[in-house]
Amino acid sequence: MFFKIIILSVLVTICSAQPRAAQYIVPPAKLEAIYPAGLRVTVPDDGFSLFAFHGKLNEEMEGLESGHWSRDITKAKNGVWTFRDRNAQLKLGDKIYFWTYVIKDGLGYRQDNGEWTVTEFVNENGNPVDVANPPVATSTTGPLQIPQQASTPIVRPEQTCQTSETVVQGRDKICKGTLIFSDEFEKNSLKDLTSWGAEVRFPEEPDYPFNVYTTDGTIGFDSGSLIISPVLLESKFSEDKIYQDLDLTNRCTGQIDTTECKRVASGSQILPPVMTGKVTTRHKFGFKYGRIEVRVKLPAGNWLIPEVNLEPHEKMYGPRRYESGLMRIAFTRGNAVFSKKLYAGPVLSDTEPFRSKLMKEKLGIENWNKEYHNYTMIWKPNGIEVLVDGEQFGVVDPGEGFYTVGRQNAVPHAAQWLKGTIMAPLDQIFYISLGLRVGGVHDFTDNPDKPWKNRNSKAMLAFWNDRTNWLPTWYDAAMRVDYVRVYAL
Repeated sequence: MFFKIIILSVLVTICSAQPRAAQYIVPPAKLEAIYPAGLRVTVPDDGFSLFAFHGKLNEEMEGLESGHWSRDITKAKNGVWTFRDRNAQLKLGDKIYFWTYVIKDGLGYRQDNGEWTVTEFVNENGNPVDVANPPVATSTTGPLQIPQQASTPIVRPEQTCQTSETVVQGRDKICKGTLIFSDEFEKNSLKDLTSWGAEVRFPEEPDYPFNVYTTDGTIGFDSGSLIISPVLLESKFSEDKIYQDLDLTNRCTGQIDTTECKRVASGSQILPPVMTGKVTTRHKFGFKYGRIEVRVKLPAGNWLIPEVNLEPHEKMYGPRRYESGLMRIAFTRGNAVFSKKLYAGPVLSDTEPFRSKLMKEKLGIENWNKEYHNYTMIWKPNGIEVLVDGEQFGVVDPGEGFYTVGRQNAVPHAAQWLKGTIMAPLDQIFYISLGLRVGGVHDFTDNPDKPWKNRNSKAMLAFWNDRTNWLPTWYDAAMRVDYVRVYAL
């Protein structure tokens, strides 16, 4: 299965032609059908700063539309630019219509009207695979490449810039429709994660989760995805570590000399028994208003919570109880009984009923954490739209302002939002966060199947004592992020 990722590429908005004085021929794209599933598109590097692929399966492109596949690649690897869809289900005779785009020496160039027919399958190394009883093929021999004709140069973005409503921290001028942030996670180690910073701290209010954020075996990379995994504390230390102490001060990203950086267990007040990872763009990239798309496979396992969020940079309306807001791009609880329900939208209070009042819900045919999906949030000065795989499932309308609905629901800090616009507190710079949380005191309501009570001082210990029940469900517990992209409105 492949996904209809409806993305307006940075470059689609800047497609008027320049004079042909500086003609350049884009290298022909090589397309390969991977067995048992997948599509790979490659072009050799010729000093490009970006490569984009747009294509449709068995359906001709209508001009420069985004297509079923729409991807901007920002980094070459081993001298080759590669687009990859690992979920594409191709068969012999399928035809792909496509166009490609590159940026070279500050100029953009297209290669239009590409067509390619699947005539064979190859393995990951590019060697032909003899597939038993394949469907009947229609046709040609070998990959069909784009004709060697002069590509159409595309005018520089600054020459066609329409001012955007989007604000990017540290940048003066933003052009409408441009790609303002992208990470494809073609990395090998944390040191390559230059656009992000890893959290190392004990998370506390308002949700008091049962994990500590570290980089000790919790963050990795695999096949172009960022992998964030839960790891038991005792696997890093000793079995009784939860009853001892843990000092993160030398690496702590929290407030030094507080329990965010150092904990000492005491009786039933144990250390968080699970280590997880979290990365953010807090010190690298922040924006206000825009379209953010995250392709991610959410974690599966009891009491696991994905963090695919936008968080406030300065917390202008207050630091506690989500006074300054939180925006969830994709949220589903890891328990199988809950994970058919997808949520997205703002969180403006730590407690119910207002905590989830503004969130939008979509019921899936299958659990949302079974495979990758594209989750999109369009954050505008007058509201928020949330989509999954290109399908809108909710609109958040602030009406006369979130203060009004907050006051109607007795939210104690709602009056602080009168200082801002109708979108307050969601009218400030936010940054991107990707992480994994465990348990806590707000995201799971008390019920007979939950081993802890949210308001009980022994909640974390009760959770840990029930590990023989929840640990076996963590066989697919990692969160896998394929890419993150942000576009200006």
